[in-house]
Amino acid sequence: MPSRARLLLVGALVVPLFAAQAQAPAPNPAAMTFFVTSVGIGRGADLGGLAGADAHCQALASAAGAGGRTWRAYLSTQGAGAVNARDRIGTGPWQNALGVVIARNVAELHSPANGMTRQSNLDERGRPVKGRGETPNEHDILTGSQPDGTAFAAGEDRTCRNWTSSTDGSAMVGHHDREGLTDTEQARSWNASHPSRGCSQDNLRASGGAGLFYCFATN
Repeated sequence: MPSRARLLLVGALVVPLFAAQAQAPAPNPAAMTFFVTSVGIGRGADLGGLAGADAHCQALASAAGAGGRTWRAYLSTQGAGAVNARDRIGTGPWQNALGVVIARNVAELHSPANGMTRQSNLDERGRPVKGRGETPNEHDILTGSQPDGTAFAAGEDRTCRNWTSSTDGSAMVGHHDREGLTDTEQARSWNASHPSRGCSQDNLRASGGAGLFYCFATN
C-alpha cells in the first residue's frame, strides 16, 4: 500500500477514536451527590454502626474532592429506635460523578423511574463497580432495607446487629448492577435482593459482595 494511502487509513481510524474520547464526560466529584463506596471498611458488615458508615462515606468523598457536602450511608437499622435508610439521605436530587442523575427525590429513588443502573452506580471517582460476570463479583451492596427504603421489623437480623457484627447475623443487600441468578424483580432490586450468608468479609464475598454500600449527599 502506498505510504500516502497508509497515512489516510491510519488517520481514518485514529480520528474517530479521539472523537469518542473527547465526547466521554470527565468525572466531576465536586458536583457529585451519590456514589457506591470503592472499598468497604474491611470488617465485613461491622461498619462501626451508622456513625462509622457515615464517616467512611465522608472520608471517601473528601479524598475524591467532594468533602464540602454532608454524606450519609444508605443503611437502615432495626429494633428500638430503628432508622429508615430513606429518611437519612436528604431530599435529592442526586447525581453520580459523571453528572448522571439517578433520582430527583426520595420517592423517585424508590420507584421504577429511578436511574439506578450498572452504568450509573459508580464509585466516588466515577469508576464502574464490578458486577455479575466480572471477577470478583462485588454487586451485593449492604442496605439492611426493604424495597421502599424502610427498616425491617425487629426479630430476624437483616443488619448484622445494626452494622456492628462481623460474625453472627445477616444483612439485606441489593444488586447495584440490577442482575441476579434469575430475571425477577427481587434479583433486579438495587436495595433489597437477598440476605447475605453472614456478616464476615468472607461471608459477604461468598455471595458476590465486598462490604460496599451507597452514599448520598444530604445537601
